[in-house]
Amino acid sequence: MDPVLSRDARTGQPRSQVAVEAGPAEVDAAVRAAHATLGALADRRQRAALLNAAADAVESRAGALIAAADAETALGVPRLTGELARVAYQFRFFAGIAADGRFLGVVIDPPDPAAVPPRPELRRWKVPLGTVAVFAASNFPFAFSVPGGDTASALAAGCPVVVKAHPDHPQTSELAAAAIRAAAAATGLPEDVLTLVHGRQAGVDLVRHPLIAAVGFTGSVPGGRALFDLAAARPVPIPFYGELGSLNPVLVTERVAATRPQETASGLAGSYTLGQGQFCTKPGLVLIPAGPAGDTLAKMTADAAAAAPAGALLDARMREQFLAGFAERGALAGVRVLVPAAAAPTGDAPQALRAGLLEADAADLPGVLLEECFGPVTVLARYRDAADAEAVLARVGGSLTATLHADPDEPEAAAWIARLARFAGRVIFGGWPTGVAVAPAMTHGGPYPATTAPTTSVGGAAIERWLRPVTFQTVPPALLPAELG
Repeated sequence: MDPVLSRDARTGQPRSQVAVEAGPAEVDAAVRAAHATLGALADRRQRAALLNAAADAVESRAGALIAAADAETALGVPRLTGELARVAYQFRFFAGIAADGRFLGVVIDPPDPAAVPPRPELRRWKVPLGTVAVFAASNFPFAFSVPGGDTASALAAGCPVVVKAHPDHPQTSELAAAAIRAAAAATGLPEDVLTLVHGRQAGVDLVRHPLIAAVGFTGSVPGGRALFDLAAARPVPIPFYGELGSLNPVLVTERVAATRPQETASGLAGSYTLGQGQFCTKPGLVLIPAGPAGDTLAKMTADAAAAAPAGALLDARMREQFLAGFAERGALAGVRVLVPAAAAPTGDAPQALRAGLLEADAADLPGVLLEECFGPVTVLARYRDAADAEAVLARVGGSLTATLHADPDEPEAAAWIARLARFAGRVIFGGWPTGVAVAPAMTHGGPYPATTAPTTSVGGAAIERWLRPVTFQTVPPALLPAELG
């Protein structure tokens, strides 16, 4: 079996071997070990205790976790410190949901002989699907990886978890898994409520394993679609909850461009270069007006983007793909390069690069500019009128977010909000999409390809993915689950 190496994202050099890739026997053992804990997770109050303990565990190991993640991802200590705080908050958030019990959706219908047809006594609640496979994401080594929202919500639902570690941060994954397993032991649960495997083929074997009941995935469209197809092609198909790709368009009205150009430009540049453009909610297409107001906004955005600090991407492969993708887009007819993306090596980070900015007329927008380019770039699409902007939006696929920058009293503002909601899971007014709150009302999902199912991976409703309803009909009270008595 091949070794799993931890690499320094800033230099591309190996740091250490942290594991070996799992073969079929190791994947089978990891799944069976996790599956054997399903009964131990039956008590939702004990699950709440586990999640609270997991929050404590990652906080107590913050130094080692952040140091490993910074080395493996180059995302920086401040960003990772905030991300780990989010993880701890999210564990406690789902602990509260598990303890509260309303997620069970208990409904009791008394018998009604007069109904048509006559209704017997019915009692419904939700039960865990079973053992869940979670694929760690490259760009969030904590919040969408081993200790992320998929893991927290699945454990809250009563589902054991097998995580396929991301190859960009294997040491971070091992440390995070150890923290959760220690939390399980501290609360009297088996450590194997969470197990971890490494390797590309291990992910394929995991999706195919007959004891896996559902999959959570965050990653690329090609990788996610291949696994989605595997999940659907199994002898017993299973749900595949994939977050694959998102353009996250922004529409800026002419009034805003004319009255708040500096504020808008600074906010836009800060959003699309945040984390070197590696957020799933990065605004990748920005509709701004043609004419003088748009010219000023474009110039100020270019200035702000050119001043953004250089930094390394998550790995050398992504770096090369980004630079090649930017060059391809910049060479297209009608595309104007306002800020060239380029390598910007430093002594500490020879893999670093600078952000880029592209511009094109909305009427002649090449199709490739409507595809996500992972990294620090966005496209300014210059529209002449509402019809011009609408024509571009009609070509945009499903997105996690869509944003409107307008004044509330603009005549078309309400219509634009309604239009954006047709293809986005979260519609933002006057802000920027980067940053996803962990809250009951949050939706982090959208029509395909943003996600493969109309669900959310963030917020209280994320737990719904790992549950199924069961109805008990005329079952004597003594034989019912306690929650239905």
